[in-house]
Amino acid sequence: MKKFGTSIRLLAVFTVICGILYPVAVTGISQLLFQDKANGSMITIETQEGPETLVGSSLLGQAFTEPQYLIGRPQTVSNISPSSGEQAAAVSERIDFWEELNPLNQADIPMELVTASASGVDPHISPEAAAYQVERIAAERGMDAKQVQDIIDEQTSGRAFLIFGEPAVNVLEVNLALDEASAAE
Repeated sequence: MKKFGTSIRLLAVFTVICGILYPVAVTGISQLLFQDKANGSMITIETQEGPETLVGSSLLGQAFTEPQYLIGRPQTVSNISPSSGEQAAAVSERIDFWEELNPLNQADIPMELVTASASGVDPHISPEAAAYQVERIAAERGMDAKQVQDIIDEQTSGRAFLIFGEPAVNVLEVNLALDEASAAE
């Protein structure tokens, strides 16, 4: 019976520590030091009609398919083997999509535009994948290609600490900047 009482007391102590104190401490620290990320890095825009409108998160990919927008990686999650016939069929379909979307672009389609990321919700593409789309976006929006490229360059993040990772373009942030530039003209 003594062991049972000890077990109940330990359960209560660890429930308070792990179930209450630790989550409150972690939440408090994250809200204090990393408030934007802790709250999902939400992006809102001001509207003329009233309060700000939630557009999305800079940490999650959005599905853009219209030609006037920068289009990111496919938004599908799968664990299909890279060598499977199913994967080859999916890539083939995506290549057809890109060729139909912009038949004048004869450049090689960047691989990341036809393959999904591991999470399926990657918000970034490489500067090369963004550059592949500049002419189409400029033509669709009636903008100068240099203006579109400048917007992409502004939304491109570099390597962390100059050595980790690769430069990345946030698709949602570019599309919001493109909409803003189009509205200003």
